[in-house]
Amino acid sequence: MIHTVATIVQPGFSPFEFGLACEAFGLDRASDGIPNFDFHIAATEPGLVPSNMGFSITVDEDLAVADAADLVIVTPLPRSRWGVPDERISGVVQRAVARGAWVLSICSGSFVLADAGVLDGRRATTHWMYADTMAARYPKIDVDPGVLFVQDGRIITSAGTAAGLDASLHLMRQELGAEATNRIARRMVVAPQRDGGQAQFIDKPLPVAASHSLAPVTDWMLENLRADLSVEQLAARAHMSPRTFARRFKADLGATPAAWLARQRIIHAQRLLERTDLGLDRIAWESGFGSAAVLRQNFARVVGITPTSYRARFRAVTVELPAVG
Repeated sequence: MIHTVATIVQPGFSPFEFGLACEAFGLDRASDGIPNFDFHIAATEPGLVPSNMGFSITVDEDLAVADAADLVIVTPLPRSRWGVPDERISGVVQRAVARGAWVLSICSGSFVLADAGVLDGRRATTHWMYADTMAARYPKIDVDPGVLFVQDGRIITSAGTAAGLDASLHLMRQELGAEATNRIARRMVVAPQRDGGQAQFIDKPLPVAASHSLAPVTDWMLENLRADLSVEQLAARAHMSPRTFARRFKADLGATPAAWLARQRIIHAQRLLERTDLGLDRIAWESGFGSAAVLRQNFARVVGITPTSYRARFRAVTVELPAVG
């Protein structure tokens, strides 16, 4: 269980990605009923650390706090620093992996992990603009340039900028459960779930007006998760051909209709496991999986544990963490 979080910053850090880490793990959410993390910011040497935007922040703690953290977050570095590792930070990352702590990199922070050697033989990602560089420089890493984030064991690498928030919410969902994570996402006014396999970018970042017709369809899908929803049926509701609908859905939402629907069914099952006493057969029916066996198979594949284990861990959001300070 994550109690202590340490975010490492180095000279030339990116303020936006650093801010994501602070927002996700450093904000006091006790008033919302969300337990706080013991959040720290660490540098190789305490004092002023310059960003890449012409200002500096004062960091009070050194890397010792990261050596004791349950989660170590690595923020992006300037390109000039790639391949020129700071052995002190590499050591922190290596020791974190060795002791089984979580390690999360945001955007080009993955190059810090690569320099430390902890991504060798693993699948990882980074910003799509830098993926070819990473693949060429570190041939032992299986670089996936097209996804929002990758979890390999207890190492999570994320794509550029806002994808770091998706990766953070993904990690919180494993530690706090779906209901608590959804409350956190709601407060941040972001989508509670974008699957890691979703494309880093979509064909139409600003959809044309005709694409707005998909909103009623996706709303209807969420209200009818129990139904056997085919592309043909959904396309008819959108007044499109199945081929056009599937293409438009993928372009606007970054996932196929089937993949998007499967993720929503898992999320609904998580909520029912946390908030109700319904049996697995009923939850499977309510979520659109049909049977408990199908629910178990899909749930374990996506979430990583069985529905029964998930309920035991997250029933009624009983997670308790020490307050900051």
